[in-house]
Amino acid sequence: MAPVARRPGLIFFVHWILASLISAIFLGVYELCSKHAVRENAVLPVLFFSTLTGAAVWTFLLVVDFIVPGALPSSFVTQSLTAHQHLQLALKSAIVTGSWIFTYFALKQLPLSIASPIRATGPLFTLFGAILILAERPSILEMIGILTTLASFAGLSIVGRREGVHFHRNKWVGFILGGTLLGAISALYDKYLLGKGGFTVPTVQAWFSIYLLVFFVPFMIGWQRRWWDRKQFHWRWSIPAIALALLVADYIYFGALRNPDSLVSVVMSLRRGSTLVAFAGSVWLFRESNGRQKLPAVIGILVGIALTIFG
Repeated sequence: MAPVARRPGLIFFVHWILASLISAIFLGVYELCSKHAVRENAVLPVLFFSTLTGAAVWTFLLVVDFIVPGALPSSFVTQSLTAHQHLQLALKSAIVTGSWIFTYFALKQLPLSIASPIRATGPLFTLFGAILILAERPSILEMIGILTTLASFAGLSIVGRREGVHFHRNKWVGFILGGTLLGAISALYDKYLLGKGGFTVPTVQAWFSIYLLVFFVPFMIGWQRRWWDRKQFHWRWSIPAIALALLVADYIYFGALRNPDSLVSVVMSLRRGSTLVAFAGSVWLFRESNGRQKLPAVIGILVGIALTIFG
């Protein structure tokens, strides 16, 4: 039987630099929706219903491809997997589950104008992992980038004190750092899955989304049965928007990486522009204070991350 012809994904026709910028915008929207969803709200139901949305989208695509082969673009089609490969993707979902629990509880308590720049330091954690695990040596640019990021981070902490956020003793800062660290571990694992692991992008996205929902089910059951003290849950439009914005951001991002002319360092650097979107939205929509005082530190963190990536 002849192989089923597949249409290329829509992102194939978009220039990779433009795609990276569009991805950054949607990633910033994702952070704004996350903050809107968890403000004065129970965190675990927000995570459950947003992951349910993402899993539902990919389950629908899997069913469509099974019933009507060739109906979907190649960028939406998954590969067949062994039991061992399913376990590998389940491990990624477990890592992200931990990362999101830490991150979302921190987002509820911290101003987004502080939390988002901290989350942007993920590539810094990835570099530290490469140095410690892979015995890589940082270049001069990378060292300058690290020092710039750390100095800007210190500046942000000084401004944060005016809002009662003391970085060295605030547990929610520890939570956001823990979530960012787990996110960096997930990024390193992604490189393995998409490289040596031989997984395709839609396969990772689809089964990651489905297994993520599986991991959040016990937390949702515990919340519903009041196994611990909990907040009241309020449904908001931003809850499904979290998943949809992240799906679009990741799809466009991976589409940019698939372009043979794209430069990974440039794509990753442009993607960090999401922090500016989230920062501007937090000041404009959520009326967070000290925006002008935080802006130099935010820009400094982005410059440091860019130097680290280009190094």
